[in-house]
Amino acid sequence: MKPILLATTASFALIFASSAAAQDRSAQTGDPTDTTDKRTIVVTGALTDFGATKSDTPIVETARSISIETERDFEEKGAQSLDDALTYSAGVTAEPFGFSTRGDFAQVRGLDAPEYRDNLQYLFGFYNTTRQDIYTLEQVEVLKGPASVLYGAGSPGGIINVVTKRPHGVTKGEVRLEYGSFDRKQIATDINIAIPGAEDQAQFRFVGILRAADTQIEQVNDDKLVIAPALTLRPATGTEVTILANYSEQSSDTAHQFLPVTGTLFPSVTGQEIDPYEYHGAPGFNAYDTQSFALTLLLEQRFSETFSFEAVSRYVESQADYRQAWIAFRGNGVPRIDENGDGAWTYYLADNRSEQLAIDARLRGEFSTGPIQHELLVGMQLQDVFTDSDTAYLFAAGTLNAFDPQYQNVLSVEEVRQFQGNGPRNYVDSTGFYISNQMSWGSLVANAGVRFDSVDNRVENGGTQKDDATSLGFGLLWRGPAGFSPYVSYAESFEPVVGIDTITNQQLLPQEGRQYEAGIKWQPTGINALITLSAFDIEVSNLPNPNSLVGGNSQQEGVSKVRGFEFEGNALIGGLRLDANVSYLDAEDPNGFALTSISDWQASLFALYNFRGTLDGFSLGGGLRYVAGNESNGLSAIDGSLLTYRVDGRTVGDLSLGYDFDRFEFRLTVRNVTNEEYYAVCLVRGDCFPGEKRSINGSLTVSF
Repeated sequence: MKPILLATTASFALIFASSAAAQDRSAQTGDPTDTTDKRTIVVTGALTDFGATKSDTPIVETARSISIETERDFEEKGAQSLDDALTYSAGVTAEPFGFSTRGDFAQVRGLDAPEYRDNLQYLFGFYNTTRQDIYTLEQVEVLKGPASVLYGAGSPGGIINVVTKRPHGVTKGEVRLEYGSFDRKQIATDINIAIPGAEDQAQFRFVGILRAADTQIEQVNDDKLVIAPALTLRPATGTEVTILANYSEQSSDTAHQFLPVTGTLFPSVTGQEIDPYEYHGAPGFNAYDTQSFALTLLLEQRFSETFSFEAVSRYVESQADYRQAWIAFRGNGVPRIDENGDGAWTYYLADNRSEQLAIDARLRGEFSTGPIQHELLVGMQLQDVFTDSDTAYLFAAGTLNAFDPQYQNVLSVEEVRQFQGNGPRNYVDSTGFYISNQMSWGSLVANAGVRFDSVDNRVENGGTQKDDATSLGFGLLWRGPAGFSPYVSYAESFEPVVGIDTITNQQLLPQEGRQYEAGIKWQPTGINALITLSAFDIEVSNLPNPNSLVGGNSQQEGVSKVRGFEFEGNALIGGLRLDANVSYLDAEDPNGFALTSISDWQASLFALYNFRGTLDGFSLGGGLRYVAGNESNGLSAIDGSLLTYRVDGRTVGDLSLGYDFDRFEFRLTVRNVTNEEYYAVCLVRGDCFPGEKRSINGSLTVSF
């Protein structure tokens, strides 16, 4: 009942606040139909040509479900990572594997979501680049459902696109000092300079971060350095060029300890429990150290009132030194530790690196044919990606006691590296051509798009797999009275699967996804608010066949289904800001089991009030996040029986307190204020992942 209660409370709060504010505005303006700020919903952010939809069409006029978290949201909700920033977004499982230091693993509508930055995919392979820092971002956008028409190969769940801070026309800056739980110390600066005498032609911005921090896991640090300069030039009328650079270093370890289910989810023979926050790695061996450099070019050229050209290109080079020891896995259902808590230690070492060179160029046309207004987009995307991983794996090379780790007889990096081999070097070249047209005729807004992709996967000293795909997308929205906009849409996706079908001896087909979505968006007249209710049906095909758990060999017969609905409401009513989200998922894998780590119900409500009058400058708020339980399924390695591991749901609270005066802003945030202990998921392979502990963080920002 918790998500339904939250949904009901949030809905009434938003509707009541919207009605009250509308009456108040009417009294002030004398015009009950005032539609000021109709195109931009400030409280939810605004889309741009380099945003998730590659268009500045307002969210309320887009026949898709989109969620946005802005830079201000990060600060007020106390987010310290991209995963944190998405915990108040409908349809997003933000921390499916609990607290992490290796990366962000958010899933959208129950499925993995690729990570993009300014329209181009940013992450490739596994654990080979530095985690993106949200202080370098203006906002995070979640485009839900298949997006292959605009982006090519990808997940049917959706994409996560982050928007980099870009220079603007006002000279100003800030320095932010932070201190928080686990001795987290950070200094950051954001300086924007409009060049004197040429404020509109040349602008520079610099973002820098230096952090030294421990974490909730003993002996796991999270130190970071980020240097991110940016330059915008307008050398001629209608021309804008922006160069974004980002150099990042991270010195850390992995917070994912792969804790045995015995002593965590299940009781041990002796009744002893594993401390979920104690270190189970190998001191002196474990590390997760990354380094990356990215250079991005954004180009905009307007030829006339009708046609314009825009392009985004990026070069990224990154590497990661990943080393970890954990208690060995022995198969589904097989205990990893004995009754005394002793388990065999396994060592893993990987030198990972990747390179990417990509460009997305498109011609945009805005014109009319009779009563129909068109926004035509014709684009081409080229992308070359190289990944390499040289690994070593030592099974059962020592012993660790899970109840009382002593870290004795730890192998050195040099000893493990002796077993390192040269991993496969992978080259992925992709080319995509797409055309999309958004047409407006009175109150009707329709869009249609098609894309043609060719993807080559080549392994050095191995074979090459070629895949071709055609993706379609359609949508129809009606801008109805009183701010109501019902819509329907259809979208497709594809994702190559490298390998050979062992039955047909043919190349595996790409995974294919399709989604039907219907919903209604409501922007109350004259109010800075947006409420969205949507229902969707996703089908993913060409998956491993349904009986693969019992030894099937065909890899192309599986179908997964994800159905659900989402409610999302955002409002800024006077000094009160409200965010409310509820989502329900009925997600099944090809065997009919629930998707691993995915909860059926999620709900959240965040409210923050900015005081006026004698308390002007103060803000106070907080939120509640409810996530239902989830499960993992598989067959026992002992007797072949079905295993189901299920973790309980949890309700977590957050607090936010701020004071803004003159050039200074102080903010104190608390996440998981009651210090709720929980496991995000426990997998049938035998490991559990603890959630995020209570963290208190204070910041002082000085503006100049």
